[in-house]
Amino acid sequence: MIVPPPLGGNNDLQGILRISVNGEGFVLKSRCLVLFLVWLTGQVALAADRPNIVWLLSEDNSKHYLQHYGSPNGPTPVISELAKEGITYQHAFSNSPVCSVARTTLMTGILGPRGGFHYHRKMVPANLPKGVSMMPVYLRAAGYYCSNRQKEDYNIVTQKVWDESSRSATWRRRTDKSQPFFHMQSFGSSHESSLHFKWNQIDRDALSTPPGDVELAPYFPDTPLFRYTQAFYHDRMTLVDSQIGAVIEQLKEDGVYENTIIFYFGDHGGVLPRSKGYIYEGGLHVPLVVRFPEKYKHLFPASQNSKENGFVSFIDFSPTVLNLAGVKVPASMDGQPFAGKGVTSDDMGKRDEAFGYADRFDERYEFARSLRVGTYKYIRAYEHFYPDSLQNNYRYRMLAFSQWRDLHRQGELNAAQSLFFESKPVELLFDVEADPHEVKNLAADPNYKSVLEDLRSRLQVKMKSINDLSLFPENQMIDHALQNSIAFGKKKHGEIEDLLDVVDLALLPWSEAREKLTRALNSDNARVRYWGVTACAAFGSDIKPLLPRLRELLQDSDPQVQIRTVEVLAIIKSCEPQKTLYEVLASSESNAVAAAAMNAIVFLRDHHGYDFKIDASMIKAAEEPLVQRRLEYLNPPNK
Repeated sequence: MIVPPPLGGNNDLQGILRISVNGEGFVLKSRCLVLFLVWLTGQVALAADRPNIVWLLSEDNSKHYLQHYGSPNGPTPVISELAKEGITYQHAFSNSPVCSVARTTLMTGILGPRGGFHYHRKMVPANLPKGVSMMPVYLRAAGYYCSNRQKEDYNIVTQKVWDESSRSATWRRRTDKSQPFFHMQSFGSSHESSLHFKWNQIDRDALSTPPGDVELAPYFPDTPLFRYTQAFYHDRMTLVDSQIGAVIEQLKEDGVYENTIIFYFGDHGGVLPRSKGYIYEGGLHVPLVVRFPEKYKHLFPASQNSKENGFVSFIDFSPTVLNLAGVKVPASMDGQPFAGKGVTSDDMGKRDEAFGYADRFDERYEFARSLRVGTYKYIRAYEHFYPDSLQNNYRYRMLAFSQWRDLHRQGELNAAQSLFFESKPVELLFDVEADPHEVKNLAADPNYKSVLEDLRSRLQVKMKSINDLSLFPENQMIDHALQNSIAFGKKKHGEIEDLLDVVDLALLPWSEAREKLTRALNSDNARVRYWGVTACAAFGSDIKPLLPRLRELLQDSDPQVQIRTVEVLAIIKSCEPQKTLYEVLASSESNAVAAAAMNAIVFLRDHHGYDFKIDASMIKAAEEPLVQRRLEYLNPPNK
């Protein structure tokens, strides 16, 4: 709403003028009229100088499935046309490979492990600190109309974020058509669920992309099903493109197209197997095209119809929008603008780093971090013993996922195709230009030792600097951190540094790590014991001298220590895991502890051959949805 300045308090009643601004009535005296008109002209000019900004998001897709990014399939003529009037970003990254974490990062500009919203399918939402808001709140305070159609999926407690968020939300509902707007619209035609077809629904004749023309990743088995699934997904990209075209036509119809900056991007990577929900490039590397009118070209460091090689991540998107709108970027945001006032080509040339995080995905646990610098990608797998193939019910609704697993069980996969089903090294290093599919791990190659050590060190510094909260198991996050996760992380900064050092004992030779691990296993701090046990997993049977103490930890006072210890001992066949896990499930009221124990049961059954008989009557926190998912998998209704 435009609000006029005070009109004065004298009693001169001559020359009264009645006007209305945005539905609000004002009475002006003639001697104030000139001042008001000058003010109003300035407000109109200000509104005209502020761009409308539109975000158009295709769900669950990486850049690898668009012809615009070099694929032979997946033509997207509308997106390519936008690029002619803007910039194609060659290195745009979601910080997380899954919806709720990625979108919360996107809308806050805050890294998930710092803000406490890094688990997908939150059990309890995190609170932002007082005075910290999501990006549209700052835009609305600055006079923007903000609409969202329709997906939100946030992992934080929210208040009034949007003027409208619904299936039909649009900028067209703002009452003052001169008011600048921010509009966000998601397109679900490319969502993972689009690939949840059944065998009897496969229709090759309906495809536009010939399955024989598909370029499969080397880690995929070359089967008719995989080819059909990928061809079908290329077609979904073209469908999304046409839906984006419809929005652009609306902007043109309303006469606002030349006042509007348009961002098209994927809301994270995906969605064929080993992409969404995984920290590889397929899960993080997204398409990004930003179209800007001629009148706003001064806000962008690159020219229209250009390609930008500087790295941008989701933490940078909200700061960029605020900068384009002339709104001060809050200090709470972790990202930096890549367009708008003050951003230069030199700035973009220096951007060559992207940080990624993966934690719990629905009922499947993982703790991994990635750092890409230039052409190299470093991954630290803190729970490396969990294979990528660990059951996630939603993932395995896709026929291709299930077929891949079936072929593995039948021994019909080659080495690259089998990696998905094996435990990972604690460190992975890839040259993503030479090896774009990340199948050749260079971490043990002495020729890359300096690169490995540099990226390892950078990642350690990064995690300590943001107070990475994954060093606190999820139940402890819920109990202690989520009222203000950022403040909690600051308070626990020293402990987080220590805990990271403990789990990174896994990177040392056994001769150097043994004594330090012994101290960790005997610590008074349960979290130190937990990460000490986790580090032990990297050494396999070498940990035999520590077995007496590890067996004592099966009765630890902390249930998470018990769960992790039983996993590590069961992997090396040094215990039968059933009794400990059953007792934890029977005694713990914590939903997060129950979810972790059920994760361990599925892991040990599927990947190490242990037999479990478990039902809801044995679980104190059986009502937790993530526990229910595990029970559905372990006890299918047709058996």
